[in-house]
Amino acid sequence: MRFIKILLLFFVFQVSAQQGGMWIPSLLGGMNETEMQSLGSKLTAQDIYDVNNSSLKDAIGHFNGGCTSEVISDQGLVLTNHHCGFGQIQSHSSLENDYLKDGFWAMSLEDELPNKGLFIEFIVSIHDVTEVALKGITDSMTETEKQSLISKNTNAALKTWPKEAWQDVKTKAFYEGNQYFLFVTERFEDIRLVGAPPTSIGKFGSDTDNWVFPRHTGDFSMFRIYADANNRPAKYSKDNKPYKPKHYLPVSLDGVEEGDFTMVFGFPGTTSEYLPAVAIEHITKEFNPTNIAIREAALKVIDQKMKESDDVRIKYASKQARIANAWKKWIGENLGIEKSNAVEKRKAFEATFTKALKEKGLEDKYGNILPEFDRLYKDFAPINIKRRNFIEVFLITNELMQMTFRAYQVEQALVANPDNLERGKEVLTGQLQGIHKNYNAELDKGVYLNVMPLYGKDVDASIYDKTAFTNLDSALSLLEGDAKTVIKNLNNDAAFAYAKPIIDEFFNTLNPEYQQKNEPITALQTKYMTALMEALPNARYFPDANSTLRVTYGQVRGYSPRDAVYYNPVSYLDGVIEKYIPGDYEFDVPQKLRDLYDAKDYGQYADKNGKVPVCFLGTNHTTGGNSGSPAIDAEGNLVGLNFDRVWEGTMSDMNYDSEICRNIMVDIRYVLFIVDKYAGATHLIDEMTLVHPKEDDSSSKKKKKKNRKKRD
Repeated sequence: MRFIKILLLFFVFQVSAQQGGMWIPSLLGGMNETEMQSLGSKLTAQDIYDVNNSSLKDAIGHFNGGCTSEVISDQGLVLTNHHCGFGQIQSHSSLENDYLKDGFWAMSLEDELPNKGLFIEFIVSIHDVTEVALKGITDSMTETEKQSLISKNTNAALKTWPKEAWQDVKTKAFYEGNQYFLFVTERFEDIRLVGAPPTSIGKFGSDTDNWVFPRHTGDFSMFRIYADANNRPAKYSKDNKPYKPKHYLPVSLDGVEEGDFTMVFGFPGTTSEYLPAVAIEHITKEFNPTNIAIREAALKVIDQKMKESDDVRIKYASKQARIANAWKKWIGENLGIEKSNAVEKRKAFEATFTKALKEKGLEDKYGNILPEFDRLYKDFAPINIKRRNFIEVFLITNELMQMTFRAYQVEQALVANPDNLERGKEVLTGQLQGIHKNYNAELDKGVYLNVMPLYGKDVDASIYDKTAFTNLDSALSLLEGDAKTVIKNLNNDAAFAYAKPIIDEFFNTLNPEYQQKNEPITALQTKYMTALMEALPNARYFPDANSTLRVTYGQVRGYSPRDAVYYNPVSYLDGVIEKYIPGDYEFDVPQKLRDLYDAKDYGQYADKNGKVPVCFLGTNHTTGGNSGSPAIDAEGNLVGLNFDRVWEGTMSDMNYDSEICRNIMVDIRYVLFIVDKYAGATHLIDEMTLVHPKEDDSSSKKKKKKNRKKRD
């Protein structure tokens, strides 16, 4: 097919080593392998991805669908970020056992804590199914018709694809729908919490340091995968045993220095690297600012209440982190786009594209794309902003409005068919219980008063005194009776009556208009991707992130965020002590960590200068979903744990710039130092394979060989 032929062009075109890009691990042979080796890698493409033998991919797990994790022992010990495991740490915490404040360490397998609903998924194999997916697709079809046929084709492939009984299959679109891959997966659902540092280590610096460097955050937590007697995925059971992985990562004690090769292996969530200039301008100048304002208004209330009460702090810790993370990210994204002059550079690229169309006689075929983008975005921008603002208010920041939104969905289901009653009650009961588990009505009222005016709606503070939704028992009482009674109960509730017209507007006006105006943009983006590859075939194109397994490679590098300022690539424990503010929720430091620092009791985890590294920078192209991804050295050893990006570099979701885009990683030696010297969990260190690749190359390779196992 035409799509496949176009794609093959840029996989064989020789260029100098580039940094940036999120590459499909099954397609690393050739140019990518050569590039990695020119940056210092000693790995082959087969070391990274191999179907018949154990390889690095077998140690990389999708953590609960939103983060990445890696296996670091032959007993299924898993490492991910503290913020990735935050929800689980919080769920086990109470005023009596405050694992958020004090940390948690299981000193035996029996002490490890199960986590309902948590899963880790591994990729078994990756297969190109583009020809199958696009069979029967024609240019004359509407976008809806194309997607319907593609879904039919891929669903048929999924039903017949060979797999084991305990495995799953799924397909994903790449290159804006120009290519499709099928993934065979294994999902483990008995995942137990093993260890987590206190938030004063795992979240050190909190919002102030988030998305900036120098970072001094020990952003890690540890879990263990359990499997059945046959070492296969299974639901939680006390009879399950620690998982024996196909591969686990050896851990390097030699650390990193400027110029070292780094590879980040994980499941990046979403990027949009091929947007036209008009889209970038809309996002940064119109779309982001309104959503930043809403989250900022919510955080003002949440942060204050968390400082005033330990109970509120525990309940809202995960929510606050989730809201604050994107809020600050969007601010940095805007700054980076402006600093890098990204819009003007994208316009210059579009001029090159337009010139290439003319030179290749493709103007009639593709010449309308950029003017059409301008027209479509002008019409799309207002509804895109309004719809997202609704989501921010009703689904992200204000929990009373979220409860009314969920209740509205049930009410509409009952109006359509009263037989939906039992299922509706079940779903809404679970949603209300989930919200009320960590709910404070006074805090939520403050958020409502702050955010609702930003959505352009009048506020009515009295609804918090009149509604049943602010108390779980009274909220559930609204669901008593037959369908007619439940509908009546809901409509008589003050908060529901207030929110219903606004939610009606969303479902009946905003969302349909958004879908109508977004559909041609989506179709045009697919056409633009095809046009780029045809007009400029020698350019480099990596697929946008879509939560599938990717490799990104680069080097340890510092950077200059602004004039006369340069950040060295490594931060140290000295910086933790320098930032220490007694009693401060962001910069407090545990007494034991201060004692270890004063005594210089660092064990084997200090660098050659006698200092404990905490974090380091790399040029790896990462995004959300790469949280928890391993930073792997030139020989396949674990040297760090990805957890953040520099503030201006968050624009890499739309515009990667090697001059200022940097990812931030926890140095694995700091992780080991905390586990060993701070927590005293030496049994976890004993599980790992510790190596010294820089001190003794041959010895390190022997240990690595021992770790690689032929599959059954």
